Amino acid sequence: MRIFVVEQDGGGGLVHYAYQLCGALSRAGAEVTLVTGQHYELEHLPHSFTVEPRIRLWNPVGSSLPDSRLASIMVRTFRRFRRGFRGIRYAYEWHRLTRYLLGERPDVVQFSTIRFPFQALALRRLRRAGITLTQICHEFESRDHGGMTRAVTLRRSPAAFNTFDRIYLHGDGNRSRFHSIFDLPDDRTRSIPHGDESLFLELAESLAEPADAIPTALFFGGLRPSKGLDVLIAAWKQVQHEVDAKLMICGEPEGVDPIALREQAELIGVAASVEIDARYQPAERVADLMTRATVVVLPYRSATASGVLQVAYAFGVPVVASAVGTLAEDVKHGETGLLVEPDDSPGLSRALVQLLSDPTEAARMGAEARRAGEGFGWDPIAESIVTDYEALAS
Repeated sequence: MRIFVVEQDGGGGLVHYAYQLCGALSRAGAEVTLVTGQHYELEHLPHSFTVEPRIRLWNPVGSSLPDSRLASIMVRTFRRFRRGFRGIRYAYEWHRLTRYLLGERPDVVQFSTIRFPFQALALRRLRRAGITLTQICHEFESRDHGGMTRAVTLRRSPAAFNTFDRIYLHGDGNRSRFHSIFDLPDDRTRSIPHGDESLFLELAESLAEPADAIPTALFFGGLRPSKGLDVLIAAWKQVQHEVDAKLMICGEPEGVDPIALREQAELIGVAASVEIDARYQPAERVADLMTRATVVVLPYRSATASGVLQVAYAFGVPVVASAVGTLAEDVKHGETGLLVEPDDSPGLSRALVQLLSDPTEAARMGAEARRAGEGFGWDPIAESIVTDYEALAS
């Protein structure tokens, strides 16, 4: 069976996910091609599948950051003007991609996130050609936009979802939520777990003990409004009253102004213990961050799933997380970490203090987290997907 996996982002968490899933699909006996962006971050790694970095879009990660309030305003203004030109380029690249897939005619084309309503036109064209279409649906709601953007997304998304022969969602809760919003037959969707993130262990040259012995809470990932960073910094004030610890916030801004975060930390008097590295963190740096962390904190307001949770589990780091999406299912409260309600700053403070002030308890939960992570292997996920694809094809 020839499976083409389309992941337009050549860098970041989605292509890390695609790389690991493609390897597992290949081990399950499929002939797999990953079609991705020209700025493919993992090209130096070994592949058991074919890689086609032919989508000619801008580099999705690693952009330069403003270092002042004025520069931040200028950057946002420039990006508004740039958006129109990028939209035209995006549409043209989807036209090229569609022609390429029609020429190759694989048995299955598996897509990731569908970002714009017009993409449904390309999907219909592929389906009319007799190609089986599927999606790993990482997101189906607009989490960081409200008002008109959210309304348009909810209104237009069914046009794309209706083109897929199968849609895979992470966790039973997300699948139920999906069907409560979109009127699709239940048999069109499947629930799958989020695979582990052992990739980052493989990339780590060594796992030496961190040189800095101070207890450290780590937030890692894209800086988005839905991830509750303002709640985290507010909670950190109480943490500082009770334990001598450090907070690291590492990730590329995606709708959150890192200067505003620094100003918030300064205003409440915790800036000295808060380190903000507002840059994309390449895959090779993840091990260094995880070995410095006593606890990984995921203070999300909303989420479907989190690859960062699986990274923490792979490195044996306990988590403090909001009880949203599959986090509520995959974090075992009191065993692999602690769950709190979203937007609960006092509850977040108490949970962080509990682990940062008790290294023995943190180590116990970290060991449980590592064992839990071993249960999210990619091979069973891929085998079930290939079996499902064979049934669809027949």
